[in-house]
Amino acid sequence: MLFVKICGITRLDDAIAAADAGARALGFNFYKKSKRYITPENAKNIIEKLPGHILKVGLFVNSSEKIVSDISSMLELDLIQFHGDESPDFCKKFGDKVIRAFRLENQNQLEEIKNYNFARMIIIDAAVPGEYGGTGVLSNRQLAVKAKEFGIPLLLAGGLTPENVRSAIEEVKPFGVDVAGGVESSPGIKDHEKIRAFMHSVRSIK
Repeated sequence: MLFVKICGITRLDDAIAAADAGARALGFNFYKKSKRYITPENAKNIIEKLPGHILKVGLFVNSSEKIVSDISSMLELDLIQFHGDESPDFCKKFGDKVIRAFRLENQNQLEEIKNYNFARMIIIDAAVPGEYGGTGVLSNRQLAVKAKEFGIPLLLAGGLTPENVRSAIEEVKPFGVDVAGGVESSPGIKDHEKIRAFMHSVRSIK
């Protein structure tokens, strides 16, 4: 099955529901301006109760190296997702844990991706002025297809829901998908039925 990351986890029961439904990774948002922000302490309380096979991802937006390092160490994060304006040199400091997100709106931006060819994965998200992801806006799937040409495992994000994820996967054929708002009842509060429906749609793809 495709790699599925469910992002914006703020509650233990949501994390367990996502894990039970078959998600491979859970994302914890440490960007304080986000509607899905969680404190490292609260994230730790959740992470300590997760099944061992779940990958723990920390999401950061333009944080300092020290903050990223401290939280990553405290929580023993498996992956570090950079969703801001972090440079390749900055990201390289975190070795093979890096997921780099790109908010693509035109073809000229594609060239930037090759500067992050060391990343474990890339995320293609929607471009919304002043926002760093989690908008619920559909990403540009044509650009996502072109982004695959750089050979880095690609997670498709941006406005995915149980209703549209199958068609998105069939069009882009990504390594995996990343969802937050599409499985929520409100920002940071997951809808367990939507999570199960989302995973069912992913599993239905042959």
